[in-house]
Amino acid sequence: MNALLVAESEHETRSFLERQLSRDGFEVIEARAAREALDLAERARPDLVLVGSSLVDALDVCARIRSGEPGRSWDRDVPVIVLGDDEADALDRVRAFARGCDDFVNRPLVYEELLARIRAVLRRTGTPPHERLEAGEIVVDRRTRHVMVAGRSVALASKEYELLAELATDPTRVFTKDQLLREVWGFRSLGRTRTLDSHASRLRRKLAAASDRPYVLNVWGVGYRLMQP
Repeated sequence: MNALLVAESEHETRSFLERQLSRDGFEVIEARAAREALDLAERARPDLVLVGSSLVDALDVCARIRSGEPGRSWDRDVPVIVLGDDEADALDRVRAFARGCDDFVNRPLVYEELLARIRAVLRRTGTPPHERLEAGEIVVDRRTRHVMVAGRSVALASKEYELLAELATDPTRVFTKDQLLREVWGFRSLGRTRTLDSHASRLRRKLAAASDRPYVLNVWGVGYRLMQP
């Protein structure tokens, strides 16, 4: 199910879109103001953002999503559709695209057209299946290096992320320590090292903080796997 962030200050329009899009199988997240929209873009990690022209500084929201901000971690590549006002013209559309939007839909909104535009943008910009790894409650987006566990964003250090991504390619397989040290750290001469064990321990703690389910299982004398078969 794709998650859509609807950033629209007009209650009637926002409610209409929430009702219709939910019926068409989308998870709808509502925002009434620019700051709330940016906070939800970071927290909920939507698959697409609809920004209404009634929202104060709507084009600025689009530009800020694209440029990012220090300390914020939303997906700067998330597709954005701007809902123009009744009097929008070609110049308004040009300005919206210059700020980074993926599509521009004029009002009055024709829902069937908007739905078709949403689906077309999602098809065009969606994450390829091989770049999205899922294991239990864990979702790893290899394109953005973003990790979600039980719906919560989890921040990982570089090698912790790479270790998780490697284990998530085949979650119930036991990866030997030699394999992981070669694939994740590029070690050629393995010898004795605690590098893998220390990273696996930190990764396990961070995943456990977001989910009650145990992840990163130590198979004594062999290596690690992400989860039980």
